[in-house]
Amino acid sequence: MSSTEKTTSLSKTAVWTIALSLALTGGAALILFVFDPSRSPIYPVCHFHRLTGWHCPGCGSLRALHHLTHGELMAAFRSNPLLVTALPVLAWLAWRSVFRKRNRPTPLPNFLKSAAPWIALGAMVLFGILRNLPHPAFSWMSP
Repeated sequence: MSSTEKTTSLSKTAVWTIALSLALTGGAALILFVFDPSRSPIYPVCHFHRLTGWHCPGCGSLRALHHLTHGELMAAFRSNPLLVTALPVLAWLAWRSVFRKRNRPTPLPNFLKSAAPWIALGAMVLFGILRNLPHPAFSWMSP
């Protein structure tokens, strides 16, 4: 195999990693489809919410994913709007990281690559604060 073939094709390890990831994701989606997180005791509880009474940025995520597996986009958005809006971006990033050719430069500028995790963290912190404010303008963010 030439060096150009190595950079454009996926290795056996990458294929197995993709297959295992798809199998685990499918299994998790099947469990979320069958068992409703608001009624089933098999899911973990949010310890942050239990201790403080506040909703963390992840509160409602399992319910949102359950609604998405049933095709209920608005119900999913009401459970956790941050997760529902972030899923297409996360899917694109996963697709891009798997199928991007290794010899092609990334289209993202360097400053954006280094700032992206901080922007995501800032969005999660801001969302976590806003969804707990006792103002009617932010009540749509609570699960």
